[in-house]
Amino acid sequence: MLLIAGTIPIKDMPLIFGQVSVEGNYLVVKGQRIRSTQGTTAMISAAHATTSYLGLDAPHALLAGDIGKGDGSKEIYNYLINNVAALAPEVLALHYWLPNMAQSKQLCEAVKKCSKRPMMIADAGSMYSAKAAGLAPEFDIFTPDATEMSFLADPWATHPAYIALHFFNTDIAGTPDLVDSAYKNKNTAKLLLVKGSIDYIVQGGEIISTITEPNIPTLEAIGGTGDTITGLVSAFTYAGLEPQEAAIIAARANRTAGQMAQATPATKVIEIVAQFKHVFKNNLCQWSNVCCIAGGTHD
Repeated sequence: MLLIAGTIPIKDMPLIFGQVSVEGNYLVVKGQRIRSTQGTTAMISAAHATTSYLGLDAPHALLAGDIGKGDGSKEIYNYLINNVAALAPEVLALHYWLPNMAQSKQLCEAVKKCSKRPMMIADAGSMYSAKAAGLAPEFDIFTPDATEMSFLADPWATHPAYIALHFFNTDIAGTPDLVDSAYKNKNTAKLLLVKGSIDYIVQGGEIISTITEPNIPTLEAIGGTGDTITGLVSAFTYAGLEPQEAAIIAARANRTAGQMAQATPATKVIEIVAQFKHVFKNNLCQWSNVCCIAGGTHD
């Protein structure tokens, strides 16, 4: 099972858990139709497009509404703490929720009770929470952008809003120094995919790859295109790729989808997601050993 958990900015949306299907621009989970825009929904949409192409089981999603009060976040934490061992996901990918260090620690303890430890991936609020609680090394993959990388690099920050000024002013070209600081202080996962005009793939503190092509600057102006990268990484690790290969392919695929969509700042992230099947058909075999589809559709 690929399990993706995160909040949705919809007031009073109840906690839902189930396998994801897609109807046009909507995700459907347990009968609930949710428009795919950005954030957690963009992440899930990208993961679903990938598993569909590869003929794998669709992702399962654990979602709740939260407009900043933390109620939905707590529901997701509690559900995972109580059920993750029984669910036994192969990949557990966490996205946005309001950081709660105590519950993050409880979740990591609950994960240890799984019969087989899942691949642990975090982005956005779940990444903030893991770092602030001193749990970053428990995770396999973080997918920060440049500002979030500054947060990981700052040994004292407990939230990106409180990054020290000298870290905050660092641009994407300063990523190698931020990476060094984050690993030195044990504030990051085993592997990093730092998203930006240059995508850095970092393993164990060493930059093993940088992705710059195709260069599509307009992608950075489209909300959700960082979330789609995390969804791609999650799906490719679920497909059995090593984390570093999954990260490299995700970065390439996201850029290529932007190119194929002829992205402008007005482009919606769902238009990028729609290109993934074409990106995979044209490039995936060349980029990896994943050349065939086990029953998926890609027409």
